[in-house]
Amino acid sequence: MAEGPPPPRTKICGLTRVEDAGLAGRAGADFVGAILSPGFRRSVEPHTAARFPEASGRPLVAVTVDADVAELIEVAERTGASVLQLHGDEPVDRLAQLRNAGEWELWKALRVRTADEVRAALDRFGEAADGLVLDGWHPEHRGGSGIRFPWDLVEPLRSEFPASLRFIAAGGLQPDNVAEAVQRLSPDVVDVSSGVEIEHGIKDPARVRAFIRNATRDIPS
Repeated sequence: MAEGPPPPRTKICGLTRVEDAGLAGRAGADFVGAILSPGFRRSVEPHTAARFPEASGRPLVAVTVDADVAELIEVAERTGASVLQLHGDEPVDRLAQLRNAGEWELWKALRVRTADEVRAALDRFGEAADGLVLDGWHPEHRGGSGIRFPWDLVEPLRSEFPASLRFIAAGGLQPDNVAEAVQRLSPDVVDVSSGVEIEHGIKDPARVRAFIRNATRDIPS
């Protein structure tokens, strides 16, 4: 029997508490994520996020929205982030400037409505970014809304992602549907926030464990 694709890596995002970062690490998450731009429901201060890598034993993904280069570099240095996830309308040249400023990975997020938007993002960011995060579109929220992107539109485009670009599936994922997302989309990373929460920013240990288990179990070939 032919081997199927490897299981995706998992990211538990929207962390607000050190104890939840520890939970994510013990459950087997590969990345922990924190919202470092102020004003969002799950925003945290850099000094809090800086404790997440040690508590979890996992690399930190620092999520920001429309921060300038100086702000992004400061965030990375203050938190020890291994990945900078740009979740706003950042231009390609911002990623180019960041590429020369540190050793971190760069992930660019896109709130998906159409297949053409995905193709345009691949053209714009395919070489500038290390990962493309596909999230659900909401008119008011940048992310964490629990809305999934249209899988049926993205599924045929999976082969268009260059091998050098991580495909990170986010938006509306939860323990009950992540296995289907993995089977249909073959993402490199699955990213969850609200789908494993008891309330905003508070993670449910059982849901975190179930999400990681269902995301990484054997996939039929």
